[in-house]
Amino acid sequence: MYIKVLGAAYSAEYTQKTECFINDNYTNHQMKNSVKDDLKLLANPEKAKILQGFFKTGKGQYGEGDIFLGISMPNQRTIAKKHKNTKLTTIQSLLNSKVHEHRMTALLILVDQYPNNQEQTFNLYIKNTRNINNWDLIDVTTPKIVGHYLIDKPRDLLYLFAKSKSLWERRIAILATFQFIKNNDFQDSLNLAEILLHDPHDLIHKAVGWMLREIGKRDLKTEEQFIKQYYKIMPRTMLRYAIERFPEKKRKMYMIKPNQKP
Repeated sequence: MYIKVLGAAYSAEYTQKTECFINDNYTNHQMKNSVKDDLKLLANPEKAKILQGFFKTGKGQYGEGDIFLGISMPNQRTIAKKHKNTKLTTIQSLLNSKVHEHRMTALLILVDQYPNNQEQTFNLYIKNTRNINNWDLIDVTTPKIVGHYLIDKPRDLLYLFAKSKSLWERRIAILATFQFIKNNDFQDSLNLAEILLHDPHDLIHKAVGWMLREIGKRDLKTEEQFIKQYYKIMPRTMLRYAIERFPEKKRKMYMIKPNQKP
């Protein structure tokens, strides 16, 4: 979903040009470049302006101060693969950057490194929640690192994050459970959804609704039990996301506001 959304922001001409760059040149002199050097070569100021609007980087918005280079996700993934053996100290430096693509590529490298270095990768990730500070950074990487690591471990951290003042830690909490959901393990997702029912932020409403919908794809009865219990008090965005796949008649029934006649 994320890649499709971003893909719309990139013209066919730009995509073709950058793909040619990746395919034709990375095996030559660019192989010695740093991650930042490789990203800089693909920077597109026009696309950066589009992304800075899309990710709400203006004053007072949730992504305030985030800087974009204008690089597509496929190209960032290619650069991450190229630099998959980057040292953790360098990854930390990238995570400290104000440039969005520096942080995203660093996280993609961590995802690549995670299978061979799970504990250290997880610890670095949790240490950097302040730098994992936009929804795409979380959605692309949290389930694969935090969710996977906690599959067979206590999950107290997610409950702490769900009550955090940080919007991003709260989103990490619920997105981590996507990995559990894929294993048909729904209880923590439901528990956290209950905690986050009254969260003030739209990005949490969307994330919780999304995870409830994912539960429904695997076990509709379990999802609908939760919906029946809470639909009258759920934020409308959360509810709308959660019941997106329901039959139209049932969607309309649940979307009726309290005290509103059918």
